[in-house]
Amino acid sequence: MAVIGWIGLGNMGGSMSANLAKSGHDVRGFDLNPAAVAAAEAGGVKPAQSIADAVNGADVVFTMLPKGEHAKAVYLGGDGVLAHADSRTLLVDSSTIDVAAAQELHDAAAAAGFRFVDAPVSGGMSGAQAGTLTFMVGGEEGAVADATGYIGPMASNIIPTGAATTGQAAKICNNLMLFINLAATAEGAVLADRLGLDKQVFWDIASVSSGDSWALRTWYPVPGLFPLPLQTMTSRPPSPRSWPTRTSAWPSAPPRTPERRSKSAGTSSSCSSGSSTPGSPARTAP
Repeated sequence: MAVIGWIGLGNMGGSMSANLAKSGHDVRGFDLNPAAVAAAEAGGVKPAQSIADAVNGADVVFTMLPKGEHAKAVYLGGDGVLAHADSRTLLVDSSTIDVAAAQELHDAAAAAGFRFVDAPVSGGMSGAQAGTLTFMVGGEEGAVADATGYIGPMASNIIPTGAATTGQAAKICNNLMLFINLAATAEGAVLADRLGLDKQVFWDIASVSSGDSWALRTWYPVPGLFPLPLQTMTSRPPSPRSWPTRTSAWPSAPPRTPERRSKSAGTSSSCSSGSSTPGSPARTAP
């Protein structure tokens, strides 16, 4: 089994890292939010005191952070991943961030002698908990293949997307389609209500008709609805649930990429995915 460093133990990262621990890996997790660290520890993740502590001796480091600025701070900061990890460590960023930030991380990692892949996910908090996420993995072919070996316990689908940043490009396009779909679902719900349709009846119809979608079955914007009894339907979609809340805060990225430094131990640092980063309180991603 591998030694895995994990940075960002929020709504997504906490469950994802726990699934790796359950599969037998030695997972060391760091987050600025003590509650997130405690929850991950309950799932089998060993608490790390800093980024340096989390990445020390790791075969692979995963990050799951709220935004590009947080990912850059965690990787490029003076007490960040590139400053403390061994260059033989594979780096996997599963945050959902902008393509430009992902390219900056690829370039900085390569300049420092690391292999790096962008590997955002789809499936939300429920998929993170169940280990059924879809991973979109972009980067050099060999690094993508190696990352796939570690990703398995967290995923139902692992899809190589091509060169550097194509994982993030695929995630952005997928999110665009999701939110257009969600907007249409919300408009349909409003129209149905204005035309006098019973809310439950309309949802039951749409969920087994051409208006069906992941957004309708998972993020339907009308509270309190439930699917018809199993015997009245050929298949039973899951009950709608409310939009997941997010918690956490992160500092800004450093203005420049630091020079590669020799590994050091015990230096305090920062981070999170539903949590935080260098010197700030804590927060997550869909």
